[in-house]
Amino acid sequence: MRYLIGIDDTDNPDSRGTGFRARQLGARLGEAGLAATRGITRHQLLVHPDIPYTSHNSSACLDVELGDAGFGSLVDFCRDYLAAESAPGSDAGLCVAAFDEVTEALVEFGRSAQQVVRTREQASDLADRHGAHLEGVTGDHMGVIGALSAVGLRRSGHDGRFIWLKGVRELSGTASVTFLLGETGIEAVETVDGSPIPKEAAIRVDPWPRPVLLNGRAVLLAQKKSDEHAGYEWELLSKEAVRRY
Repeated sequence: MRYLIGIDDTDNPDSRGTGFRARQLGARLGEAGLAATRGITRHQLLVHPDIPYTSHNSSACLDVELGDAGFGSLVDFCRDYLAAESAPGSDAGLCVAAFDEVTEALVEFGRSAQQVVRTREQASDLADRHGAHLEGVTGDHMGVIGALSAVGLRRSGHDGRFIWLKGVRELSGTASVTFLLGETGIEAVETVDGSPIPKEAAIRVDPWPRPVLLNGRAVLLAQKKSDEHAGYEWELLSKEAVRRY
């Protein structure tokens, strides 16, 4: 069964960030035989003087396929991981919900957290009413806001960029669209206007690609290379442009 795991505020100014912790958690879930990670996305939330955050106020969501273990075992594993690995002074939050049971109200909460200041109490009350498991693990538990938001935004299918996807971080040099679609978790290779790039096209994939979540798919965005003699036809959209997603 497919589940979403949202985490937030696992770090401090001197530690590795929540994105790193999300990737590590995904790897450990696989090593333990509990769940296979389908992808991990980063979601940008509101930056505001009334919101305490470590660096960028972003949260992360793991999209996983649960194995034979039950829901309780998944929650326990994630809680134990965050309790052990979150940085001193962090306010880690954890949200776990079945993908098909994430309601529109939870999606809207995530969207609203990108526009207005939300509270820990609002997050907890909404999770209780809509069947999502939400808990604070370290500190004052303020990370529950971002954790719930990450689950809602991932379920929306149209927010954030992938910080882990099968085969993507290992790419270098150039690759054909056919290879990217067949050997990695990338589901579409398109221009910014949504036009598909030909399957035989060669794309320079350095620095490592950052697919975005569009219409429920992991989409790699690319643009035509201006230099006709570069040895490849297409290049990745710039990191700055991808940050808009």
